[in-house]
Amino acid sequence: MRTSTLTDVRDHVSARALAALGEHTARFAEVGAPVEEFLHPARELLSGGKRLRAQLCAAGWLAAGHDRTSEAVVLAGSALELFQATALVHDDVMDGSATRRGLPAAHRRFAGDHTANAWLGDADSYGTAAAIVLGDLLLALSAMELERARDLVPPAAGRRAREIYDVMTAEVALGQYLDIRSQDLPWRDDGEELTRALQVVRHKSARYSVEHPLVLGAALGGGDDDLLAALSAVGLPLGEAFQLRDDELGVFGDPAVTGKPAGDDLREGKRTALVALTAARVDATDRADLRGRLGRADLGPAEVRRVQDLIVASGALAEHGRLVEERYGAALRALAEAHLPEHARAAIAGLAEALTRRDA
Repeated sequence: MRTSTLTDVRDHVSARALAALGEHTARFAEVGAPVEEFLHPARELLSGGKRLRAQLCAAGWLAAGHDRTSEAVVLAGSALELFQATALVHDDVMDGSATRRGLPAAHRRFAGDHTANAWLGDADSYGTAAAIVLGDLLLALSAMELERARDLVPPAAGRRAREIYDVMTAEVALGQYLDIRSQDLPWRDDGEELTRALQVVRHKSARYSVEHPLVLGAALGGGDDDLLAALSAVGLPLGEAFQLRDDELGVFGDPAVTGKPAGDDLREGKRTALVALTAARVDATDRADLRGRLGRADLGPAEVRRVQDLIVASGALAEHGRLVEERYGAALRALAEAHLPEHARAAIAGLAEALTRRDA
C-alpha cells in the first residue's frame, strides 16, 4: 500500500483501525456474541474523528526525507488512533462523561445494555468495569499495530519508534493522574492553579496528541537525532496550543459540532488554565461562585451562561487566547528553523492550522 497525501493516510487509517478490531480478536470467535457486544462501543468510537494524530505521524515520515507515505505509516497511524480510543474510553469513565461525539460514552453504552437486558447487579458499576477493560483491549491492539509497522522498517528505526511509543503511553498515564489529582487538591490563589493546569496540558495531552505522533513518524522513517529534536520543538508548543483550544471548546463549543453538551467541562469540574485565569481575575464573591458551580453535574444552561459570561468579562478568555497564539507562534518559528523538505514543512504547517483553528 502506498499513499501520497495526508487525506489518503486519514482514509486508510480509518479503515485499518476498524479492521484491526476484527483481525486481532478473530482468535476469540468461539466466544460468540459477547465479543461483538464488547467491541461495539469501540467500533462506534473509531468510526469518527479527524485522524490528526495519524496525519502528524505521516508528516513526520515525510520530514525524514520520504516523498510518499507507506503501509508502515498507516499501521502506525492505526496504532495511534487505537491508543487515542483507549484514552477517550478511560477519560470518559474518570470524568463521568455521558456522551462522546454525540453518542453515549462507552461506559454509558455498556450500562444501557445491562439495563435493557435486565441483568443482575448494578448497571453503572457494570458499565464502568466493562469500559475499563475495553480501554485495556484497545491499548493491547494499539501495541500490536505498532509491532506490525516496525516489521516494515529497518530494525534501528523500529527500535526508536518503539521507545517513543512506550514513553508516550507511560506519560499519558502520568498525565491522567495529574489531572484527577489537580481536581481534588485544595484551591490556591497564588498562581499555582495555572501552573498545575499547564502541567496537565503538557503531560496528559500535548505531547501524545502532537509531539509524539510527529516524532514517531520521523523515527519510523529513519530520521536522526537532530530531526527528532527539531520536530519535538515544533510539536510540544503546538500540542499545548491544541489542548488549550480544546479547553475553550469544552466551555464555549457548539454541541452540534463538538458532540458534547455546552459547558461539559464545567460539569466535570475541569481545573483548566481557562478556569485558573478566570479565578485570578475576579473578586472573592465571583471566585467563590465560580468554584461552587464547577463540578456540578446538574449545572443548567443558565448557570453555564453565567460562568461563560464571567470568563469573558474577566478578560480570561482573551488572555487564554493569547496563550494559544503564543504557543502556535512558537511552533511556527521552530518549523521555519527546522531543516525539512518543503513538502513536509507545508504538511506540518497545514496540520498546525487545523489543530488550533478548529471548532471541534
